[in-house]
Amino acid sequence: MAVQSWQKSSFSGDTANCIYLAAAPDSSVKLRESDDPDIVITTSPDGLRAFLCGVKAGEFDHLTT
Repeated sequence: MAVQSWQKSSFSGDTANCIYLAAAPDSSVKLRESDDPDIVITTSPDGLRAFLCGVKAGEFDHLTT
């Protein structure tokens, strides 16, 4: 995969459950999880921003109960 470099979330620490992000040459954002790095989700910077705002606003809290 022609992704520049994967960056691990600073909240992951040394645990095995890590989220990685990478900026791709086509301006998309790639996300993967350390448990299954072959599965990569692709989104736009605006899409990722909207998702993170939704998480911070609690829009997905009902999915954790």
